[in-house]
Amino acid sequence: MFGMGANEIILIVVLVLILFGGRKIPELMRGLGRGVREFNDAKSNVRREIEEGMHEKSDRAAASTTNSASSQS
Repeated sequence: MFGMGANEIILIVVLVLILFGGRKIPELMRGLGRGVREFNDAKSNVRREIEEGMHEKSDRAAASTTNSASSQS
């Protein structure tokens, strides 16, 4: 994991406990979880909007091809 060994991870955990205390860590993790959830929601919304835009563009192209073919007949 990022080229870190067990000793480095334990040291980081101990420093976080010392800096923030045991009571603040659940709040920090809750906030981090909310942030990750909001990021994933925004990412999926952007993906959905792009896909909808692609479908609309292809539908318009198909409709214009159908309209031009029927008007030429």
